Amino acid sequence: MSATRIGMAFVLALAVAAQPLPAAGAAATQLPAKTMTPAGFRQGTAVYVRMRDGVEIAVNVILPPDLQPGERVPALMRTTRYWRATGFGWWTRLKLALHLVQPKAFENRQRAYFNERRFAVLVADARGSGASSGSRTVEYSRDEIADLGEVAAWAARQAWCNGRVGTFGISYDGNTAELAAVPNEPAIRAVMPLYDDFDTQQLIAPGGVYLSGFLEPWSHLVAALDRNDVCATAEVSGFKCRLVHAMTTGVQPVDADPAGRQLARYVAGHRNLDVAQAVRRLEYRDDSMDSKDGAIHMADLSPYGKRRSIESSGVPMMVWCGWLDATPCQGALERYLTFSNPQVLVMGPFSHGGTFNTDPFASKHRPAVPPVEEQYRMEADFFERTLRGEPSPKIDSEIRYYTMGEGAWHTTRSWPPAGLSSERLYLAPGQSLASQAPADAGPADTYTVDFTVSSGSATRWHTQLGGGDVVYPDRAQADRKLLVYTGEPLTRDVEITGSPVLTLALASTAGDGAIHAYLEDVSPEGRVTYLDEGVFRVIHRKEVDPDSLPYRPLGPAHSFLRADAEPLHPGEVATIRFALIPTSVLLRRGHRIRLALAGADAGLFQRYPAEGTPVWTVHRDREHPSFLELPMRSR
Repeated sequence: MSATRIGMAFVLALAVAAQPLPAAGAAATQLPAKTMTPAGFRQGTAVYVRMRDGVEIAVNVILPPDLQPGERVPALMRTTRYWRATGFGWWTRLKLALHLVQPKAFENRQRAYFNERRFAVLVADARGSGASSGSRTVEYSRDEIADLGEVAAWAARQAWCNGRVGTFGISYDGNTAELAAVPNEPAIRAVMPLYDDFDTQQLIAPGGVYLSGFLEPWSHLVAALDRNDVCATAEVSGFKCRLVHAMTTGVQPVDADPAGRQLARYVAGHRNLDVAQAVRRLEYRDDSMDSKDGAIHMADLSPYGKRRSIESSGVPMMVWCGWLDATPCQGALERYLTFSNPQVLVMGPFSHGGTFNTDPFASKHRPAVPPVEEQYRMEADFFERTLRGEPSPKIDSEIRYYTMGEGAWHTTRSWPPAGLSSERLYLAPGQSLASQAPADAGPADTYTVDFTVSSGSATRWHTQLGGGDVVYPDRAQADRKLLVYTGEPLTRDVEITGSPVLTLALASTAGDGAIHAYLEDVSPEGRVTYLDEGVFRVIHRKEVDPDSLPYRPLGPAHSFLRADAEPLHPGEVATIRFALIPTSVLLRRGHRIRLALAGADAGLFQRYPAEGTPVWTVHRDREHPSFLELPMRSR
């Protein structure tokens, strides 16, 4: 999806669609009609909550419509980067007045369901964004995180609240949901990060390879949102711009500012950083950029860097991620294996935000499994357990995971699950995969890196910008440009669950490079189905003690520190080991396993090196074996 299509889809979804974009964290939550609850409170209000430094945070509060006198309910809070609500333009207001569209059409389904389950819902604009005042010198700043605790404390003091607050959100809003545990605010009793990034580097530069195809469009989008510029958000001008303004005026003012004068002053004061430009400086994990908070490293932008505070809060978590949604499942598992907080982890065939079923063996554009409404029920059930009673019941950590190709859910408390063993498939003659280690000396394959190759236009990386379906076409044609190794037909059904690990004995004519490794299924009819991938910049190949890292890695441990970078020496063989993104998939008897190797993914990832055309030599002999390790079991 192009940046223009993303921006236009975003504006249209916020202005006129029944369900906002998942990539925006289901951001816009329109206020219901200005009706009174039986308890005497307005059902929907938009207010400013003043922070310790005078910054005012815009907050929408939506109560259950039938809230009774004296009833006190838990509050569920979401803090967004993408406008908490939108103002209606003249055309939208006219359609509402003529009953050509019903107010319910603008209702956020998740919010409405939480209200039905008797939760109050708060949606706040993060400082320096939307209708809130302040500015942003960095994402997830200390002030932004402190605000999360203060808004929660304010909610807990309201007459309609039982004093208990849960946080939730998708994507960026999922990160703020988790970071709300950092201030250790007593009112916050549970957090629900949905499709968020435990380690921000895994989204910005997975394996050290800069994901420019995500960060640059995202940076342009949030800059336009911060200016309250709906036309720049949609990347339109002229008549199309006037049409967009007829639908929406941009971010919604608070109730006390109906003309938007205060809003205009606050928007003028945002003056935020260029996110993409700033993050480009963080090439290595120990690189830093300057901000009001001092030198900022990747750990400061990630929940893993707040481990001590999050663990000390003791709050239970419910975490959701999708197998084919960028890397959130990798981070979710690393959090599960590292943090002491009770965690319920749900890993399924979800697009970003959970709208689509991305099982590669299912037909495309199918609704999610479980359906979105069932997801809301499961989320509300978690908050029922953690926010209603006093004291809250004990939450036992567990993982609920879906196996693609099988269409079944499983539960485990350990990862990887019991019963799996690591099986090696060696790169072998004839571009094959073999279970036997090579016995000969000398064999190798050469590959000239093709920088035009692409993994597609609706990939696991694209779903981060819009929450769209993940659809990989038959990769037989694409694989003709790659270096591929294909195994023999399977003699039985096999399950792969966990993180495949690739070991390559590689020589290159260049000192740098990126390896894009694809795990694929080849059917008896010849169709090639994408299953999984791993991305890795070769200069980060040095392996370190896993205990030296800030969290437990799922595969070989790499520091990504500048001091540990090791350029290749042209012509010399280097051993490179890295994990693919975790997965769970069932392959059928008669199908074949394929490994496809590329040195680029055009339009998504930055190329390495910046110039030249490297030639790889992939060794696969007795002295320098190359192999793929798969966590497998027969079924």
